Amino acid sequence: MTDHGDFSWLRLLLAFATVIAMMAALAYVLKYIGTRGFVLPNQPAKIRRLRIVETLPVDTRRRLVIVNCDGREHLLLLNGAQDIVVAANLPSPVVSPQT
Repeated sequence: MTDHGDFSWLRLLLAFATVIAMMAALAYVLKYIGTRGFVLPNQPAKIRRLRIVETLPVDTRRRLVIVNCDGREHLLLLNGAQDIVVAANLPSPVVSPQT
């Protein structure tokens, strides 16, 4: 049994630092999984079919979003209550070299 007089500040500080380090490691792992997804080794990469090309806020509640799905671009107007497809099957922009 330990005596109550054997309180060690160094032991308390070491235990506290260990707990903080474990919490930081867990936060890093969760952030990694959240951004990249959980992929096991030798597992084929998931092909992404949908991506956001560009977004533009119109006002405080609405924004325009260009979404690319299977090589086709669509312009959406997103609102809290109602979402509208403004234009479907937009042509891809022609990229010209900078002069």
